[in-house]
Amino acid sequence: MLQILLFVVHIWGIHMRFAEAEIKLVDAEKCLVWGPGIKPDVSVLPARYFFIMAIDKNGQRYVGSAPLNFEVKIKGNSPHGRCRSYVDVIDRGDGTNIVRYTTADWCDQVEIEIRYNGTQVAQSPYYVRNKVYSEKCYCPQDLQLFMLHNNCPNAAADKQIMWDLHSFKRVNFSAIRENLMKRYNQPESVSLCHYVVKQQQIWRQCYGKYTGFKMFMDSTLLALSRVALLPDMEFYLNLGDWPLSKKGGQQRTSGPYPIFSWCGSEDSYDITLPTYDLTESSVENMGRVALDMLSVQRNEYPWELKEDKVFWRGRDSRRERLDLIDLSRKYPELINASITNFFFFRDEEQKYGPTVPYVSFMEFFKYKYQLNIDGTVASYRFPYLLAGDSLVFKQDSPYYEHFYSKLQPYKHYVPFKRNLSDLIEKIQWAREHEKKVREIINNAREFVEANLLPQHIYCYHLALFKEWSNRLVAPVVIMPGMEKLQPSYTCFCKEPQIKDEL
Repeated sequence: MLQILLFVVHIWGIHMRFAEAEIKLVDAEKCLVWGPGIKPDVSVLPARYFFIMAIDKNGQRYVGSAPLNFEVKIKGNSPHGRCRSYVDVIDRGDGTNIVRYTTADWCDQVEIEIRYNGTQVAQSPYYVRNKVYSEKCYCPQDLQLFMLHNNCPNAAADKQIMWDLHSFKRVNFSAIRENLMKRYNQPESVSLCHYVVKQQQIWRQCYGKYTGFKMFMDSTLLALSRVALLPDMEFYLNLGDWPLSKKGGQQRTSGPYPIFSWCGSEDSYDITLPTYDLTESSVENMGRVALDMLSVQRNEYPWELKEDKVFWRGRDSRRERLDLIDLSRKYPELINASITNFFFFRDEEQKYGPTVPYVSFMEFFKYKYQLNIDGTVASYRFPYLLAGDSLVFKQDSPYYEHFYSKLQPYKHYVPFKRNLSDLIEKIQWAREHEKKVREIINNAREFVEANLLPQHIYCYHLALFKEWSNRLVAPVVIMPGMEKLQPSYTCFCKEPQIKDEL
């Protein structure tokens, strides 16, 4: 019995020494820290965030999750005493972590302290020179200054913005407003809102039977107005799914009318904005939304433990989604797909049902492969799929979101034909080429980090609005019948006055 006990103690000692050695493999001082959240006094977002990359003793990126968690504290003073903050550390499972945090209305003398195994990481602690205000405070910066602080590219550097605006070099709403409304004021089939921004006040008037989605643009403009001085401008926003400003037909004689939409298409002139879903997840980050572009990157299912199948759940909003059910029944070893709700093809529910319960989006990533297949238009889940640690198969489509033009097939995703005829072939290819698949997944996550995080969504809106305002040649006028949006903020700040030099 004593020998057994000594053997157990010996094994435990070896395990502890091994664990201690693993912990020490990460060199805290060599770790890398970067991102807008390190300068929260100038980069104002709903949730500040930054990145930590674990580096080993040899100066190489640590592969996998670090043995210990990084400990992050936000220190400082507030009107209520100690600065109140909430910190969330998201382990991406690839040697990097996303740290996001929120603070009280304002905090002064802020320090961002990052430790690993008790040792300060990189240049920690990071001292913040100025007061840090919550995004809920009304503290708009000069627009160009906000773009500079957040590394926002100008509109000229974004090919989607320039392509969308190439037909609208000079826009005179005084001349086209009446005809535009004659064309699109169709209450039974079209819902749109006319927005005016003037002297930092936001006004709107909506038309159509279903205008509930105006709440998304309302909250977007109010959020942007809290952090930046918006240019005077006006625009018409399509609240529906399908783009409105179709090429050909009546447009040949009247010219295209400028309509902002959340989804673009190859046969329309609509000016694409980041979707309401992606924008809300940015504006409400660490707020009321359960899914956002930061939290979706949390590594809950290591690649080695994922099921070697395609996973899909969704509504019956397109015929190809029903065809996918046929494929999943024919190839159950390759595809796990089911319909969650029948609306468009209710008469075929008996054939393609029964419906299954909704699944948490994070549960999708128990599987190695994800499917992005159109709904009524583009499927707005695509950004989140790219951010997860799975390979995305994307259906060929005439519809697009604001970022599609920057993506490359076989670099960021694997394409398949619109009629799904080559989907099985593509899945089999992926199962046989794991090294390439992992490379595509890594590229997709790098794309997300460079283009689809909250900072980029704010930047895209502001760059587009800035360029758009420069193309308006008629005075911006608040029209009769418009409703003023009430500002939404929890505190108010003013820039400190600059004293004259003596």
